[in-house]
Amino acid sequence: MKIALIGYGKMGKEIERIARSRGHEIVSIIDVNNPEDFDSEAFRSADVAIEFTNPTVACGNCLRAMKAGVKVVSGSTGWMKEHAGEMRRLCQEEGRTLFWSSNFSLGVAIFSAVNRYLAKIMNQFPTYDVSMTETHHIHKLDAPSGTAITLAEGILKELDRKTRWELASSGPAQDAQAPDEALRITAIREGEVPGIHSIRYDSEADSITITHDAKNRSGFALGAVLAAEYTATHQGWLGMDDLFPFLK
Repeated sequence: MKIALIGYGKMGKEIERIARSRGHEIVSIIDVNNPEDFDSEAFRSADVAIEFTNPTVACGNCLRAMKAGVKVVSGSTGWMKEHAGEMRRLCQEEGRTLFWSSNFSLGVAIFSAVNRYLAKIMNQFPTYDVSMTETHHIHKLDAPSGTAITLAEGILKELDRKTRWELASSGPAQDAQAPDEALRITAIREGEVPGIHSIRYDSEADSITITHDAKNRSGFALGAVLAAEYTATHQGWLGMDDLFPFLK
């Protein structure tokens, strides 16, 4: 498979390493210094472009790739809420293809399924309040993380007593006083942490906490390459529940 990379930071380089190890060819690498390469023959020859940049440029990158006739896998967060409608329309009405996820890690996919199942159980036990803490490196621009929002949305679908998520201003999420209907998320930015997400159910009697702790970027990069392999033979608006049916 021929892959184009959009964004060549730490994630881009890790994706390149894993893609090559799986026998794929990197035909184009686009970063801040060569945006004109979206118009190159090399980029247009790609079966899939994998985009990991930042929320200020992600939408434009996806649009330029689609204009070039290239399918896109995007892991950039912090932009989809504003542009989801446009992206869905392009996929559903104009035949474009976008696989987007807030997190491509297989471990996070499994964690998300456990999160939904636990919330479904806890819906029967209103004495437990739920909160979330997410920790990422200091370079991450959006807060809460896209993964935290996805996890929160999974909880809201199953837990009747929570109607929305809310970003905590400071302090551990489990110690914050939130309105009964709000799921509070505390976002911490420190060091070079790849990503930690903890969900806590707390009562006067005890507490239950589940945590996903990423050790490095390799799990995210492998998931992005698996998504690209899937996207190469599929079309439309795609996500992790297409790649991993156990998420449905």
